[in-house]
Amino acid sequence: MSEANKDLAKRFFDEVWNKSRRSDIAELLAPSSVVYESGEVIRGLEGFEPFFDRMQATFSDIHVSLNDAFAEADKVCLRWSVLMRHTGSGFGVPPTGKTLYTTGITVVRIANGQFLEGWQNWDVLGLIARCGTKDWGRPTLRRKRSGQFR
Repeated sequence: MSEANKDLAKRFFDEVWNKSRRSDIAELLAPSSVVYESGEVIRGLEGFEPFFDRMQATFSDIHVSLNDAFAEADKVCLRWSVLMRHTGSGFGVPPTGKTLYTTGITVVRIANGQFLEGWQNWDVLGLIARCGTKDWGRPTLRRKRSGQFR
């Protein structure tokens, strides 16, 4: 079961991100799925597809490399890196044309051949910094005068 789940997780990254196949999202992501990412909760296809669309509108030539994959029971952990070109303003930032690199870790729980839950962390702040902007219109860590983060 663990190897099959690992293969499914690898397939998701390849089909959805590397091949930009939006239609495969419905096959691989359970309708009741929940993805926790950077303090946001993405629920089901109606939550994930707009995220996919924003990424596609912002970046072209997306290529995710899976650096490590570990599986146990119904969970898979993936350590990945991505190269992509900033060619659109999908996050409200004018395109820079820069090729950007960032890394992340994703843990997914799989049931019945689909992603049911996911927890994802990736270096969004580093990505923003490499674009040369301080804010993409989404929550970022900002320093208050007291020195605390909010």
